[in-house]
Amino acid sequence: MTTKSLPNLTPTGTCWCGCAKKVGAGSFFAPGHDKVAEAALLAVEYGSSVAQLLHGHGYGPGHSVSARAVSEGVWRKCPACDYLGAPASIANHTKKAHAAAVGEQAQEAQEAGR
Repeated sequence: MTTKSLPNLTPTGTCWCGCAKKVGAGSFFAPGHDKVAEAALLAVEYGSSVAQLLHGHGYGPGHSVSARAVSEGVWRKCPACDYLGAPASIANHTKKAHAAAVGEQAQEAQEAGR
């Protein structure tokens, strides 16, 4: 969650990407259309360049947006490595990237005990 004050938005029953499709109560977008809108905004405002987007908001090699996300508590650092991400991403990363290492350590410990 951001520390910036954001307006309270209300779904209208129509997809916010601009396609005019009807959407269910509580939804802003038809399935997948959030990514369509995101890509269109990136194209229109930043020439489809994430580097331009970051630069436009003051981020880049000397000012990490990822580090800011961690410092503001909206992202976390993996306790076992340098991976940064949302809490759900950290959980998925840990299961995939560190499960093999945990299994190998357990096997090595078991073999050492023989």
